[in-house]
Amino acid sequence: MQCRAARRLSRALGRRGAFLLILGTGKTCWGIGMLVAPQPNPPGLSLLTRLCPLTHWAWLWITCGLITASSAFLRIGRDRWGFVAALIPPTVWAVAYTSAVVTGEFARGGFLAIWYLTSHVGVIMWAAAVPEYSVPHPRPARRGKGP
Repeated sequence: MQCRAARRLSRALGRRGAFLLILGTGKTCWGIGMLVAPQPNPPGLSLLTRLCPLTHWAWLWITCGLITASSAFLRIGRDRWGFVAALIPPTVWAVAYTSAVVTGEFARGGFLAIWYLTSHVGVIMWAAAVPEYSVPHPRPARRGKGP
């Protein structure tokens, strides 16, 4: 019974939906983690903490994560808002870390910005561009000379 439910869910989601569901769950958990155990003064995020406390920024992760996860159940084409929502938090964090490097506040922030831009933003943009079914169609056998 459990395997049947898992197969049905897998078929309903497809590859893009599964990616969005995993990504949305992760972003939501990351935001909840910031709410449950907030870091008092995180290095490199002063651009964000000057605007509002980090617990408020946690709600950005949670909201975008929920939008991303719920978009997993939409048809291809309508799921684009899930990918857009998935891009927002890591882009904001990359901008904050880049700003910390430029101002000289946090030298290591450049590496964190590159990490967010590659492992988050880059992967999300790649997954958004991958079609649901990209397996090539089999070619018919050629007729003619054979062994």
